Amino acid sequence: MVLKPILIHFHFHKRKTGLTSSIESVLPYFNQDFETYIFGDLIDWKKISWKSILELVFKQRYFIIHAHRNNEILRALFLRRLGGKFKIVATRHAESKPTKMTLYLLSKVDEVVTLTQSMKEHLPLKSTLISHGVNTDLFVPVENVKLKGVNQENIICVAGRVRERKGHEVFINAIVPLLKKHQNWAAVIVGKVDDHRFLEKLKTIIKNSDVEDQVYFFPESKNIKEFYQASKITVVPSFSEGFSLVCLEAMACGSTVIATQDVGVHGDVITHGEHGFLFPAGDTGKLQHLLSEILLGNVKLVKDNGRNQIVNNWSAKKEANSLIDLYRK
Repeated sequence: MVLKPILIHFHFHKRKTGLTSSIESVLPYFNQDFETYIFGDLIDWKKISWKSILELVFKQRYFIIHAHRNNEILRALFLRRLGGKFKIVATRHAESKPTKMTLYLLSKVDEVVTLTQSMKEHLPLKSTLISHGVNTDLFVPVENVKLKGVNQENIICVAGRVRERKGHEVFINAIVPLLKKHQNWAAVIVGKVDDHRFLEKLKTIIKNSDVEDQVYFFPESKNIKEFYQASKITVVPSFSEGFSLVCLEAMACGSTVIATQDVGVHGDVITHGEHGFLFPAGDTGKLQHLLSEILLGNVKLVKDNGRNQIVNNWSAKKEANSLIDLYRK
């Protein structure tokens, strides 16, 4: 009996993030080709202990480590100092300029993965472009989903951590004048609050505009797809993103996405007017114009085109197959 090669994904982070979701999405597709484990926390999958990894090293059993953060790469490189036959793959998740330490660590691994063309171009190391994908069997359109406590029929959603760099203030300033004219529309903001003073600033704008009964705040949710399924529109107004899984998940659920151009993967996945809509980061006027045209019915929603774009080109299965090819190199 031929043993499958062992694949170990490291996950040392102490809270669930978009990266956590991405790992969870691809793991099931590895089973046919690899004996797959998680070393770390917060992911519901078969775990492997540090002791068991050391045994693999000392027994010279071939395996693959896929790391995602500097501390994970450091641990993998420590194992390499002990000997052993294993491959280290590392994914670069940040769009920002890498530090000297990050570049050094990435230079020591066997394969580097980047998520976007922009990220690949700005990394002065050889890398393979493999974008994240979405589980299109999980993130699906569902008709007539209602959010408890939201009274309006139509919803515009913003999902993600509530902080200035995510562009919430741009969205609020764009939407509040429109809500006063469109009483059957609501704005829903869902996510963990990083800065409570910033949250109070947003609430003050809403209160001063007299649309408090049309703007709703929800805490971070484990069932985020329900928010996308309930929303006709999802706005992703962020100034920077390593990738932007929200964009893909919302599109997969049939929510028309309006996202910042030249940020994360937005410009790669969305052709303006075909799969969704793009606007310059920080441009409140442009965002307001796009929203107004949709609310007035002058511009049609593109939910089917958006969904098809994700199913055909940005699925977790496609991501997993590309990773499998890289693991086998």
